[in-house]
Amino acid sequence: MQIDMLATLTFALITTFTPGPNTISSQAMGLNYGYRRSLPYFFGIATGFFSIMLLSAVLAAALTQLIPSVVTYLTIAGSLYILYLAYHVFTSSYSFSQTIVKPLGYSNGLLLQLLNPKVIILGLTVYSTFLRDMARTPFNLAASALCFTLMSFSALSTWALFGMGISRLLRTEHTRKVVNAALALLLVYTAVRMVWSLFSA
Repeated sequence: MQIDMLATLTFALITTFTPGPNTISSQAMGLNYGYRRSLPYFFGIATGFFSIMLLSAVLAAALTQLIPSVVTYLTIAGSLYILYLAYHVFTSSYSFSQTIVKPLGYSNGLLLQLLNPKVIILGLTVYSTFLRDMARTPFNLAASALCFTLMSFSALSTWALFGMGISRLLRTEHTRKVVNAALALLLVYTAVRMVWSLFSA
């Protein structure tokens, strides 16, 4: 079975760019302290994100080798999670906090990732389903984790630099509904592709 890169990138992009602890706090940091002063916080997030993705890759590889049948259950669980995420995105009204008393630093960003269930579930879902057929070499695991980390860092930068405009756009009822519906449909498509690839193998 070949890796479905379209479904993988769709899921990863929506998960990293939609509002969550990382993006909303990055928006607040960029708004209050500027992009340059926010960089230590972003590097902390990136370090934690990369570590969790790498650990998820190793854990998923171990599970699929020790218990091959777990792939089926993880794929179904992953697709259900994506459907849940689609529902959450579709119904979300978003709440943007724009006040941070003092600049957040590297350790704040690192700790946020270690306690961020969104990142943990992202890592386990990606490596146990979308990338389950990827060759489990150290290089591939590290390179893929780095690619997802760069994607996340791009999301942080986007929200820090353009967060005010994005939040204003998403507060407009009509625009928010259109964006939410489009993102939710893409996630549903991704979940369907996951299950389809499982049973058509």
